[in-house]
Amino acid sequence: MPKCTFLRYKCNFFRNICHFQSTFVYIFRIMYLSFYGGSFMFYLIEEKDKYLTVCKSLKGLSNLTLKAYQIDLKQFCDFMRGRDCFDKNEINSYINMLHSLYKPKSAKRKIACIKAFYRYMEIEDIIAFNPFHKIIIKYKEPIKLPRTIPLNCIQDMLAYTYKQHFIACTKYQKEVALRNIVVLELLFSTGMRVSEVSNLKISAINFGDNTIRIFGKGSKERIMCISKDLSKTISNYLTVRSRKTDYLLVNRLGNRLSEQSIRYMVNDYANAVGAPLHITPHMFRHTFATELHNEDVDIRYIQQFLGHSSIATTQIYTHISTSKTREILESKHPRNKMNLSFF
Repeated sequence: MPKCTFLRYKCNFFRNICHFQSTFVYIFRIMYLSFYGGSFMFYLIEEKDKYLTVCKSLKGLSNLTLKAYQIDLKQFCDFMRGRDCFDKNEINSYINMLHSLYKPKSAKRKIACIKAFYRYMEIEDIIAFNPFHKIIIKYKEPIKLPRTIPLNCIQDMLAYTYKQHFIACTKYQKEVALRNIVVLELLFSTGMRVSEVSNLKISAINFGDNTIRIFGKGSKERIMCISKDLSKTISNYLTVRSRKTDYLLVNRLGNRLSEQSIRYMVNDYANAVGAPLHITPHMFRHTFATELHNEDVDIRYIQQFLGHSSIATTQIYTHISTSKTREILESKHPRNKMNLSFF
């Protein structure tokens, strides 16, 4: 028998074996899901809880992230009840459902959570086959420029808070006004996230060299410098503060000032000064980064200030602001050198 004919028969033989194996696996999966589908789903839910424990202990994820993962995994398990958890068509149906119900960013996070869960089960030899290896996921997330606050609005808000402190009559009113000054100054001067400001502790502040130790997302730590004036303002606030706790910012009950309380406070001050747009604490962070970039600060420094793991996240601030665009076009564009006006 010629060698080429022998090889052709050999290839056909192995192709038939592979076809038989894949058919057998498919039939076995159908039988398994028919008889033990409920048990496997219960097992999957158990593994979900173990995975969340791993995320908390080994990955150091925050409670907010863990809560989001828990919701995402429960949603997936609810969808997959009575379905084949290893069928890529079923998983694609779930992915399509997410894209139809949520914004691209939220859908992306939910899909990444499920994908990481399957990867965890594959590494731990809980499953022998990971269906995500055969699923092509494409994200079409729109690029949105960060919303910033006009500097005159920030100046008006800061002036308003200082005025509130000046006209305060009672000791508690002065304490609250001084606390709110600290909040706004921290948001604008450091670009901290609202969660980082809310959870800032006195022990994290070094008044000797005017630095703050910030614990950001994923338990990542960074050091941020603050001005002498802000350091002095914080010291004055601690002097008049009546409640004794390690959290820097407290409410009237002596508990940590919540993120939501900071959002309400920022919104109230924005309304008080007649700001032309809705202002959130996170917009101070966007403004902080954008203004530094407009002043030609290296993007790598901005990445460090913001606590971004990847510089790709910081790249969104490399857009040119409207005022900078106007300045460049008015001074550099050749059309401005053409005297063609007839009016």
